[in-house]
Amino acid sequence: MTVSNMPKRLTVKAMAEKLNVSTATISNAFNRPDQLSEAKRRWILEECKRLGYMGPNAAARSLRTGRTGIVGVMLADNLAYSLTDPVANELLHGVAEVLDRRHMNMLLLSSHDEQRCRLQESMVDGFIIYGWLKEEDTYERLKQHGKPMVVVDFDLEGCTWVNIDNYDGARRSAEHALRTPPEQVAILGLRLVDTDRVCRIRDRELFSETRAISVRRLNGYLDALGAAGYQVPSERIWSTPTNTHQDAYQAAREALTSSPRPDLLLCMSDRIGLATIQAALQMGLRVPEDVRVVGFDGIPEAANIHPSLTTVYQQSAEKGRVAARIFLGEQEDRNVLLQTHLLVRESCP
Repeated sequence: MTVSNMPKRLTVKAMAEKLNVSTATISNAFNRPDQLSEAKRRWILEECKRLGYMGPNAAARSLRTGRTGIVGVMLADNLAYSLTDPVANELLHGVAEVLDRRHMNMLLLSSHDEQRCRLQESMVDGFIIYGWLKEEDTYERLKQHGKPMVVVDFDLEGCTWVNIDNYDGARRSAEHALRTPPEQVAILGLRLVDTDRVCRIRDRELFSETRAISVRRLNGYLDALGAAGYQVPSERIWSTPTNTHQDAYQAAREALTSSPRPDLLLCMSDRIGLATIQAALQMGLRVPEDVRVVGFDGIPEAANIHPSLTTVYQQSAEKGRVAARIFLGEQEDRNVLLQTHLLVRESCP
């Protein structure tokens, strides 16, 4: 069939005239079903299908309104890591819940692939940025688009942010653990310093609090420990570059084989805490009798092992919901600090 012989595509105006309704009603049936009764929407869609009308032209609507109905979620990590990390996964789930309700789509962008990001940035209506991006000039590039931006888990001047109270959560978890005074304390951190390997922080320069939630957690631990009379030297603080079992297990083994061996480990993620429990049990140590372990995140796996992990529950999915609602104008455009909850379980009763 040649182009000249192809049937003309029905327009929304033509359909509105055929069905004796407004063009807005036709558009709402396809794009905003909450604006119509279910019976009326079903009738319109059935009639449109019968007459061969497939819905408003998305490309034309985008040109007319300047909006695509797609929200770009810029990730600090690569896509594979973000989709397997339980905390990132919960956040994305929260964002998706809000976008599903508004019949919008989400485009995941990894800051690790700048060329691909540049090609796709124009396709979205704005950005939700999750985690501090390593290439700091990316922020200026995104701002130049003039599109809405909401950031999550860090602070960025000129942008609305959504965070949890990492300092308070960490401090309260340490205060709970210190009710039974330990002999030796170690801290297993996450991305405290700029390195791609597991290490003790020693004299390394820490990331700033504005970009690293882990440093806020570290300060919470140290303040609680200091108030109780404990001083934790830098060689008793480990940093893992990723929130993976492999890195966490390596850090846990190093800590548990150090001398003197710690009998309390404060872990900056549940994955680190779970790996620590595994390492301890494999070494013949009892949890919590020989070593107590505290995590952070509140992922479901932490409750489903034995001994179950004492942890700090952060509202990961709610962070995503709040960020999406702010982005869409459903919630006041202001910074939001969500509170955490201590979950006391078997690993540190």
